[in-house]
Amino acid sequence: MKVEEMRAFSVEELLKKKEEAHENLFKLRFRLATRQLVNHRELPRAKGEISRLETVIREKELGIR
Repeated sequence: MKVEEMRAFSVEELLKKKEEAHENLFKLRFRLATRQLVNHRELPRAKGEISRLETVIREKELGIR
């Protein structure tokens, strides 16, 4: 999801999406540990999505955009 799309959501929706992203990251790490993860690039992508969500949430809290 792009940052512009994230900015359209409310803070509550962003927090829900952040929680879902953390669950997804947990599942990816579990699949990596059990050697079931085929594409290892999914881990950095999941971390990047969490970072983008946290950035947009913080922007909304500060009223930057």
